[in-house]
Amino acid sequence: MRSQFGALVYRVKNDKIQILLITSRTRGRWIIPKGWPMIGETPADAAATEAWEEAGVKGKVYDRCLGLYSYTKRREDQRDLPCLVMIYPIKAKKLSDKFPEAGQRRRKWFSRKKAAKLVSEPELAKMIASFDPRHVK
Repeated sequence: MRSQFGALVYRVKNDKIQILLITSRTRGRWIIPKGWPMIGETPADAAATEAWEEAGVKGKVYDRCLGLYSYTKRREDQRDLPCLVMIYPIKAKKLSDKFPEAGQRRRKWFSRKKAAKLVSEPELAKMIASFDPRHVK
């Protein structure tokens, strides 16, 4: 089992909470930005780095882990890899059109309910559906 850090990117628009999802590069599934631990970065900072690289997000990252979910990373020409992802909330302040993985992924804002239905992992869906930014400070 490998550890990863993920970003639950959100914004509040017209008093409604919205969640940013991106597509995976290979299969086009809706996911959250996530990646491997990085030397010299806290888990929350690593999640923020992934949010920038995969979705072009700059924002306020919170050190409070919202929870965990597991999934199996499918790798071409290698064995599948079980992963455990720790989720950190990031309040989006800016979305850039120029970021490292622009052109490789789509990104879109969804309501919590819709975002929860679109992701494949049940634990992640529960976290998205019940997410309340008032509890992250």
